[in-house]
This record gives sequence, structure tokens and C-alpha cells, in this order.
Amino acid sequence: MALEVKICGLKTDEAVAAALSAGADLIGFVFFPKSPRNVSIDEAVRLAAPARGRAKIVALAVDPSDELVDALAAHLAPDLLQLHGHETPERVAEIAARSGLAIMKAIPVAEAADLAVVPAYVPHVARLLFDAKPPKTPEALPGGNGLPFDWRLIRDLDPGRPVMLSGGLDPSNVARAIEVTGVSAIDVSSGVESAPGVKDPERIAAFIRNARATV
Repeated sequence: MALEVKICGLKTDEAVAAALSAGADLIGFVFFPKSPRNVSIDEAVRLAAPARGRAKIVALAVDPSDELVDALAAHLAPDLLQLHGHETPERVAEIAARSGLAIMKAIPVAEAADLAVVPAYVPHVARLLFDAKPPKTPEALPGGNGLPFDWRLIRDLDPGRPVMLSGGLDPSNVARAIEVTGVSAIDVSSGVESAPGVKDPERIAAFIRNARATV
């Protein structure tokens, strides 16, 4: 199978260069002020420029306003808009229609029952991303907490849309995650950082190398 790798939460030219050099298929920019990976739209436009035509551009937003959706579509024009909040299927449909962008909806998972919502989202999205449900602590983010979930929960899952795995992945466990789930797309953020929001080029390279070794 062809494996796609997404490096998310990029903030610097060096991080973008490292992801592209290592062979990332998708690069992600975070638009969520509470995140240490947050960037402005102007910053993302500049950072994304070298990646156009080399990797898909992903904009990650959390319960975005119409104004943010409009600005992202008009200025960044990402290949995918990743919705990582509490967006309902109806809101996802609205955002897809308003923006004209392909949508990837993140589904937080802690137990099998969390997958019951998947069919309601499928008609409105191009992809689904399964991430660990954030802990119930004030400082927890919607994603990028470095926590895995039980990968067996999505093994053999076929929702009718491409699936991406996220949550707690790093160079040491990515091969095992792919083996357990059988997914053909993976996403990493904190697992290739030396500090929150600070990407480590060596860890990025190791992550992609170890992932590619599985196929």
C-alpha cells in the first residue's frame, strides 16, 4: 500500500524544509490560539509556499468561525481543512459548502462507542482522522497532547473514506501503529518535537523513515 505521512504543527521555515526533505506527503498548520503550534494566516501562507506542488497543505482549525473559514479559503487555499473541534455533522456540511474545501474531520477516540458518530460525518468529508480523546484537564488541547488510544479499535474499520491515524505517535512506535491498524495515512505533531511547538528535524526524518519501512 502507498503510505501517506503528515507532519503537523509547523511554525518555521526550518521545520517545513525538514518535513519536505524527509518526504512528508502532507504538512499541517495550526490555527488555534491556545496551541503552542499556532500560526497566523500570513505566516502560514509564507511557510507553505515552498511546499506547493510537493506536499498537500492542511489547515487545522478548532470550531472555526465563518470568518476564519473564509480567510483560510481565500488566502491559504489549503488542500484540506482539518476540523479538530466539536463540529457537528451539520456544521461540517456548512463549512464544506461555504469554503469549497475538502474536509478532514478529526474523531476523538477513547473507546469503541466513540466510533458511533462516524457514519454521520462520512457524507460531508473527504477524510477522517482518528485521534486520542483529550484528557479532562484544563490545559489539554483538542489534539497534539502526545497521547495514544487503543489502536485496535480502528483495525479493519472501513467508513467509506480514507482514514488517517494520529495521537501519541513518534519514531519509536509508528511502525507498530501501522502494523496494528493497517492504516495507509499517519499524522504526527508533538511526537517529532524537542519541546512544545519546536520541531526536531532528526525526529521528523526518523519518523518518516520508520513509517516507510513498514510498506
